[in-house]
Amino acid sequence: MNPSALDLSRLQFAFTVSFHIVFPALSIGLASFLALLEFLWLRTCKLHYQQLCKYWARIFAIGFGMGVVSGVVMAYQFGTNWSGFSQFAGPVTGPLLTYEVMTAFFLEAGFLGICLFGWEKVGKLPHFFATLMLAVGTLISTFWILASNSWMQTPQGFTVENGQVVPQDWLQIIFNPSFPYRLAHMSIAAFICAALVVSATGALHLLRGRRDEAVKTSFSMALWLLLILAPIQAVVGDQHGLNTRKYQPVKIAAIEGLWETEKGGTSLNLIGFPDMDAEVTRYAIKIPHLGSLILTHTWDGEIRGMKEFPKADRPNSSLIFWTFRVMAGLGMLMILTAVIGALLRIGGRVFENRLYQRAMVAMGPVGFIALLAGWITTEAGRQPWVVYGYFRTSQAVSPVLPQSAGLSLLIFVMVYFLVFGTGIYYIVKLINEGPPLPGEPEPVSAPSEDATVSGRRPLAAVK
Repeated sequence: MNPSALDLSRLQFAFTVSFHIVFPALSIGLASFLALLEFLWLRTCKLHYQQLCKYWARIFAIGFGMGVVSGVVMAYQFGTNWSGFSQFAGPVTGPLLTYEVMTAFFLEAGFLGICLFGWEKVGKLPHFFATLMLAVGTLISTFWILASNSWMQTPQGFTVENGQVVPQDWLQIIFNPSFPYRLAHMSIAAFICAALVVSATGALHLLRGRRDEAVKTSFSMALWLLLILAPIQAVVGDQHGLNTRKYQPVKIAAIEGLWETEKGGTSLNLIGFPDMDAEVTRYAIKIPHLGSLILTHTWDGEIRGMKEFPKADRPNSSLIFWTFRVMAGLGMLMILTAVIGALLRIGGRVFENRLYQRAMVAMGPVGFIALLAGWITTEAGRQPWVVYGYFRTSQAVSPVLPQSAGLSLLIFVMVYFLVFGTGIYYIVKLINEGPPLPGEPEPVSAPSEDATVSGRRPLAAVK
């Protein structure tokens, strides 16, 4: 193999964004969970809600820190590896990312310290306000990031002058055709990821024999959230698919491994192996008319095959055919486990069924796997365009040597596994410890004078 600078730059961005997206997804879900826990504590005065809030705040802090670090690296890559994209689309993406920093990041960073260390230093209501602002900040951040990325998928509201985007209507740019669906899909995915982590933590400690209110409450709340959101996510995903078929029809054809336009009703390739060179999906197991029912909501709806589009405009069906099925299959699994949990509640066995608890421990990372599979489907399905229909990825890459791109990729791999491996280790360690037992002293939330004198580090609070 002789990878080009384009191939290596794409691989590097895919690697860094895959690490990055996991941590903000966890932070978005946990921030709202913290706000809910603190609200319940204020309303009921039950201590276990406060204990849970303090416990999950420590995990949130690590995830937030990892997300900030990985986000900064991604921003630098727009200049180092994708200067062509920055030159072309900077007048749109630059302001959108600036709005994210000014409205969301400053809000999150400003209130994070109060949320973590202000329990004994500010009143109850000011502290709850800080936690609430933290949750709002994560959602605002999601809004701007998805606005920028969705514009790259379904661009509008601009003209191209002298090889550069010139914004004409910011409302059209922000609220582009795919934005509402992608914002809802990503936000719900983040809540589901957090719910699965919380439920896995609760299940782990139930298996170890704990039956205190903190463990039971967190497990129960996560299962309720999963029961509500997993089916809603399926509906949102369906509407997103209809939107994609309208604006990016070749992406839908590639996802389905569909080469020919089938008249009178489109079959669904349940499984198969798309061959991009031979233009055929090998060993396909087809279900007649199911493709039409899913993608057009009619019995005989017509879906354009990939052969109707130029070869240069086709995404890699061999990849996104399977990443989509991983995402959809895991989504169905989430719905199934949530329904089983609801049935176990009826018999009062949800806190005692060890087989189900083991299954929920195994489901802990499933949300992140589905999230990554969906993200790959979306981004790889946009190829070969970086701004769909206007600017190709091959035009976006910086004039760098393959050796330089390969070296930076190698350095990123080593540093990322060291830094983020450490962050993941501490998150897993906290999950393994679990919420404090009733009557157990809580971890120090801020360094005392004695701790400072003795040399203890302030960051020990989140470890």
